[in-house]
Amino acid sequence: MRTYLLRKLAIYVLTFVVAVTLNWVLPRLMPGDPIQTMLSRAAVAHPESIAAMRDYYERVFGLDLPLWQQYVNYWGELLRGNLGTSVWLFPAPVSEIIGGAVPYTLAVMLPSILLSWVVGNRIGALAARSRWLDNTVLPVGYVLTAMPYMWLAIVLAWSLGIVAGWFPVAGGYDFTLAPTWTWKFAVDLLQHWFLPFLSLFVVQLGGWAIGMRNLIIYELESDYTNYLDALGAPRRLVRGYAFRNAMLPQVTGLALQLGTIVGGALVTEVVFAYPGLGKLILSAIQNQDYFLLQGALLFIVLGVLVANFVIDLVYVLVDPRTRTGMQGATA
Repeated sequence: MRTYLLRKLAIYVLTFVVAVTLNWVLPRLMPGDPIQTMLSRAAVAHPESIAAMRDYYERVFGLDLPLWQQYVNYWGELLRGNLGTSVWLFPAPVSEIIGGAVPYTLAVMLPSILLSWVVGNRIGALAARSRWLDNTVLPVGYVLTAMPYMWLAIVLAWSLGIVAGWFPVAGGYDFTLAPTWTWKFAVDLLQHWFLPFLSLFVVQLGGWAIGMRNLIIYELESDYTNYLDALGAPRRLVRGYAFRNAMLPQVTGLALQLGTIVGGALVTEVVFAYPGLGKLILSAIQNQDYFLLQGALLFIVLGVLVANFVIDLVYVLVDPRTRTGMQGATA
């Protein structure tokens, strides 16, 4: 067990180093000049003032140094927990900006991922043994899976927000309210949260249901289930084994989904103007904010690595073959 964990930890550390390096390189490949963007916002016309401001900003952001030195300084500041200063919202620290956006993204992503995973797997397992449910769930699941996040988000905003008027269609909360620990603000927060959550939940639900339905059918037609049937094992027991084996790929899919769903959250947050991490990344790209983009992507990288490491540990618990392999490797 210890060897297994150390090997996994070494792989994740190496992946983290590569991901952080790419995270530093990719924003600098974007066309444009972030300092010029800041100067344009300042609307200063005097050439000497512009030159002085450019020198000042380049020193503040360390962009006057050679690239290799900027890269070394980035790692040094990162290890001290400093993500730098935002170009777009200067002089706000990147950590504070991300800290304000992360709760919104987590509040939408985690419930939508986990609930769709639980409900989708349960519906898929039921559909595998019910012809009526299979004939209804499968077509609906295909439609939901093929549905783009943005399209569904627009439909929900139009139908439930504009036509029915049940939910607000933009923002994290009403702009006339100030964030306070009151019931009025909490209810308003939930009303703004519901449509982004629903759009992510519905799209993911179909994929989980179809995946589990197909896996269960595959397991029920495998050799070990036929052998158990020949021995006269109760059908409930056979289905239980099939469900447990079918869950393993779904657990892996859950870990991967935690990373890929960020793309869907970005589109959803843009449609609903929801102040989460996805919308923050888009603003960072539009404003060529290297440091904010690095910080936001770093958070995503850490989230994906931690989620995969936790899933690796869960795999050891739910899959006896993994434990057997570890014991064999130790012996």
